[in-house]
Amino acid sequence: MIDLNEVSSFFIPLTAAALALISAIFIVRFHVTKSSQKTKKYHPIGSSHLSAGLNYYRLFDFMTDLSRKYKTFRLPSFSSSEIFTTDPTVVEYILKTNFPNYGKLQGFFQYNILTDLLGGGIFVVDGEKWKHQRKVSSYEFSTKILRDFSSVVFKTTAVKLARIVSEASASNPSLDMQNLFMKATLDSVFKVILGIDLDGLSGTYEEGARFTDAFDKANAITSFRYADFFWKIKRFLNIGSEAELRKNIKVIDEFVYKLIKSKIEQFNDPHDDLKPQSGKKEDILSRFLDLKETDPKYLRDIVLNFVIAGKDTTATTISWFFYLLCKHPDRQEKIAKEITEATQVSSNSSIEELAAKINEETLDKMHYLHAALSETLRLYPAVPVDGKSVFSDDTLPDGFSVNKGDMIAYIPYAMGRMKALWGNDAEEFRPERWLNKNGNFQPKSPFIFTAFQGGPRICLGKDFAYRQMKIFSMILLGSYKFKLNDESKPVKYKTALTLHIEGGLHLRVFPRSRNEATVKA
Repeated sequence: MIDLNEVSSFFIPLTAAALALISAIFIVRFHVTKSSQKTKKYHPIGSSHLSAGLNYYRLFDFMTDLSRKYKTFRLPSFSSSEIFTTDPTVVEYILKTNFPNYGKLQGFFQYNILTDLLGGGIFVVDGEKWKHQRKVSSYEFSTKILRDFSSVVFKTTAVKLARIVSEASASNPSLDMQNLFMKATLDSVFKVILGIDLDGLSGTYEEGARFTDAFDKANAITSFRYADFFWKIKRFLNIGSEAELRKNIKVIDEFVYKLIKSKIEQFNDPHDDLKPQSGKKEDILSRFLDLKETDPKYLRDIVLNFVIAGKDTTATTISWFFYLLCKHPDRQEKIAKEITEATQVSSNSSIEELAAKINEETLDKMHYLHAALSETLRLYPAVPVDGKSVFSDDTLPDGFSVNKGDMIAYIPYAMGRMKALWGNDAEEFRPERWLNKNGNFQPKSPFIFTAFQGGPRICLGKDFAYRQMKIFSMILLGSYKFKLNDESKPVKYKTALTLHIEGGLHLRVFPRSRNEATVKA
């Protein structure tokens, strides 16, 4: 028989000893944690997710307001924080100095939000996947073949756009130029990436129109995930905005996979007369196929990442650019004069004659145009907020700490409005700030002017974007004058991954001629 008294006499001291040990461990951990917290300091809480959600319609101005109070602030959550900064030293640190610790690693906040739309593309992944895509893409973007091919595509598309503008303006009092720019840039990017004539400008390609509509909607819904606390639940249940996103991504995938399949079949058909010969592969997809990259999912992700980079960013920027030129007609006329001087075309030259004069030499002469486009990107950056995941605990240059799992983002939209960075006229459209005393374009630090990122992830397509926007601008502004259809109507942005103009950009178009009275009528 077991002696209960003996058992008690054994276990009671043991239990007491265990409790004492647990208490000691707890006390030690408490003091260590408390001591550790004393050595760390965290950025001030700027606001709450609830306030950010309530201000979603003006989210980037809401962030700008907070940035005027704090260079860097945070929005806390249960397990981590979201830190937002306009401090160039912090931006340089996360984009360059300690680049390996900040990215879009799988399983983290940023990746989860973007991957349904953009998959494992270059804007979403890190590590070896990113290095591989970056290396291949960087080489391809640096080739003269692709540069020359893209310039021809941009000019051809711009001439077509100018003709459509001319015909439409004859019968319509106003045109939605943002819509036209979206179609034109999509036509351009599909030709450069896939070698395919999408012909969205003419509106005859119904599948292309459905793809464009689905892609724009998917972009907006994906962006809304940043403010939607319940998006994962809605995705699991396939309801609401997440059901709509899934439906649009299905349209996107069907369209893109079909094009990729057709391209692969054409590429592998030895009897296809259209198959590019060795050394003459101009579009990006053909060049990837030539490198034996044939996984359809991989190519799908490459295509969509380049599409969002080449379509939305360029189209939104040039839309804001034309809006600003309408608000500042003197700047519009200054650019028109620069076009005439650079190309030496006469006032009665045709659109095709003007396009023929646009080459690398004339593009390089367009310093004021380049400055005006940069000034547009300063005030209306195509990507208004860009976030990174924190991979391990760190202390930023400002002395504040971030923890593993936090998200830290810099805010190009707010940075462009900071007087400390741009002077008291920071909110004014003044292209002259980009010119030196000789009138030549003077670039700014990529950690102050963050529209194209900086460091190892600096935008591969930066030069392509400027080239396309300059070619489009030269052909359109060299041929027409533009005015807002309604000067009194406020123009606002739509909160999304890229900075679209809400409701479009409605302009009136007038042909340029010597008879100014006709233009002003």
